[in-house]
Amino acid sequence: MTDCGCEKARRDLEEYLRNEVCKTQHSDIAEHLEHCAECRSEALVARTLTEVVARACKETAPEELRDQVLARLRAVQAAH
Repeated sequence: MTDCGCEKARRDLEEYLRNEVCKTQHSDIAEHLEHCAECRSEALVARTLTEVVARACKETAPEELRDQVLARLRAVQAAH
């Protein structure tokens, strides 16, 4: 049984989504995703997860919470 490109596309998917593959690999993976619904679905899940994590990383804690955490860390450091 020969692989139809799924193994390679999945192996390089994260790098592809971050645009960290060469143009040739990018074109090959894009073409594969165009024709393979299963890999396209996996890419959509990975892309969505990446976007959600990126959005969450941009959020900041309220200033009061930040101050409480820093005060607690300083107290723990002072005790040691």
